[in-house]
Amino acid sequence: MTKPEIKIFCDFDGTIAVNDIGNLFYKEFGNPIICKDVVGKWRDGLISSIECLSVECSSIRNLTIRKALDFVDAQQIDPTFPDFVCFIAENNIELIVLSDGLDLYIKRIFERYNVDVKFYSNSLIINDDGTAEMIYPFSDSECKKCANCKRNHIINNSSDDDITIYVGDGHSDRCSIDYCDYVFAKKDLLLHCEKNRISYFPFENFNDVTFALQKLIIKKRIKKRHQALIMRRELYTMET
Repeated sequence: MTKPEIKIFCDFDGTIAVNDIGNLFYKEFGNPIICKDVVGKWRDGLISSIECLSVECSSIRNLTIRKALDFVDAQQIDPTFPDFVCFIAENNIELIVLSDGLDLYIKRIFERYNVDVKFYSNSLIINDDGTAEMIYPFSDSECKKCANCKRNHIINNSSDDDITIYVGDGHSDRCSIDYCDYVFAKKDLLLHCEKNRISYFPFENFNDVTFALQKLIIKKRIKKRHQALIMRRELYTMET
């Protein structure tokens, strides 16, 4: 039998990045009034994530690559994240970042901090006339919470024998945690876990995540979560 591995799946905006960069990006280069209205509808479940992001993107005007990169270069990540990446590498733990944001800023920020981490996200095309277009390479017609279906990435990048861990903070992380054995949550995701009686570890930064993982690994207390197994198997049944 293959030895189970530990797989960590992590949100980017508001989790690795200090701010929700995607939200700030659309407000900076698009229409902030339209963006606020459409995000509210998405949070209330009235529209899908793709509908929300497409409207936000369609409001962008006068954008250039230079403006976009200058904006990205002003953004910061949690200063404890690079050390966390070193910790998991030393312990042979795989980390995959799942974001409903844009590869434009995730790739550039990781390069700036010299962080080599696999990630899945949406994409943005900046046109010569200053408008922009969204591309959703990992969408799922049944998933309305995220345009980049995080649930599918978790299923496709882990087996039922693996120990899966999710780290996140927001609305687009909600469906993802149903399929993971351990959840690290803050902000909106923490409130969601409490409201729905989902077990979680609270965290403020990645030092908290590292400390909790060290305790679990040293004491060999890592185990599967029964509800996550049920959710995964129900999804397999639906697909077949």
